[in-house]
Amino acid sequence: MKNLFKHLFITLAVVFSCTFSAFAQTEGDSTQVTDSAATTAAVEQTPGVVEEAAPAEEQSFHQILKQKFIEGDPTWMTPVLICLIIGLAISIERVITLNLATTNTDKLLRDVEKALQTGGIEAARKVTAATKGPVASIFTQGLLRAGEGVEMVEKSVVAYGSVEMSRLERGLVWISLFIALAPMLGFLGTVVGMIGAFDAIEAAGDISPSLVAGGIKVALLTTVAGLIVAIILQVLYNYCVSKIDSIVGQMEDASIALVDALVKYQK
Repeated sequence: MKNLFKHLFITLAVVFSCTFSAFAQTEGDSTQVTDSAATTAAVEQTPGVVEEAAPAEEQSFHQILKQKFIEGDPTWMTPVLICLIIGLAISIERVITLNLATTNTDKLLRDVEKALQTGGIEAARKVTAATKGPVASIFTQGLLRAGEGVEMVEKSVVAYGSVEMSRLERGLVWISLFIALAPMLGFLGTVVGMIGAFDAIEAAGDISPSLVAGGIKVALLTTVAGLIVAIILQVLYNYCVSKIDSIVGQMEDASIALVDALVKYQK
């Protein structure tokens, strides 16, 4: 829990620092635009000076994202960005953990059967204890109950398999939360932005196309950001779910093979 709060604090600090730097950069850009406008006016008033068209600078992808972030109102874009950062952190941790939990069950079964034939239950237990992964942990729990009979081994394997499955699924509920929360925050920012656009129209007393288009564009940016975040996290969530299903299938097949090997060894 302490590590979770520490990571959240670091994440929020990074987000707000990026936001403040974006504001500073925007102020600097506006100052440069003002200076360039003043310089252009001075050139136009100076006789004999030939005005040359300045080439338009191409914006980088980072600058475009920063501009859209500011245009969409940081009040609503920042929560969406926080959902993306925390969701990515949990998703990457789950992807790494699930890939490390993958075990070569065929090799493990061969080693266990060989250990059972040469050294008995204790040798097989040492093999599973030295192997990482949920399948090896289930094998270890089953071998610990091998002296109580095959039925007890089956119950132990089923019970500990549920524990390992809950460990594999840890954190997925938070990913699904951010998948649902990011679009809702985006829609909320859009609704609030549309209300602000209509308030501006009412205050102006006239429907200006530029006023309406600008307000709607800014309002819809939050929805776009929320949908992009949801799409990214949904892809990672589905990958984690498919990986968990694969590991659970390996656990079930390997558990059956372990029981068969114990029955064969006891005979």
